[in-house]
Amino acid sequence: MKVILYMGITPNGLIAKKDDSADFLTKEELLNYVAVVSQSGALVVGRRTYEVLSKGSEFREFLEAGVKIIAVSHNDFKLLSASHSIAHSPKEALELLRNFKTVIVAGGGVLNASFLSENLVDEMYLDIEPTLLGKGIPLFNGLDFEKKLEFIDSKKITDNEIQLHYKVIK
Repeated sequence: MKVILYMGITPNGLIAKKDDSADFLTKEELLNYVAVVSQSGALVVGRRTYEVLSKGSEFREFLEAGVKIIAVSHNDFKLLSASHSIAHSPKEALELLRNFKTVIVAGGGVLNASFLSENLVDEMYLDIEPTLLGKGIPLFNGLDFEKKLEFIDSKKITDNEIQLHYKVIK
């Protein structure tokens, strides 16, 4: 199984505003994200990201595409579909998705840090958005770790956006 961390971020490394809003993400970035997740068929998010996603159009598209969504949380909470599950750790999330060839991990900052600190991420796609935020939620939050990356590729999404693709060296 290949585990890919996929995030839209600001150039200063934030994935959302303090209120969890990511309204700075462009339509093109969201279309890329939906396509990657739908192709994979498996998505892992944290509880807060699950709640934010559940209010957006991407969530409906994932339901229609039959994407299996795992929300990682220390506590159980109400899920919006019988095809969704709760895991209590990154390793448990991957165990629930063991039959998938590719799994997308897409936030938040605590979940991203947990996956990286446990050496569970193989590759990263970072869609760099043309917005700076003074405060917000960082790409990685709460854990101290260091990882080396190997550049694989870059892709121009729009005239103002670029996607960086890295291999995580374990």
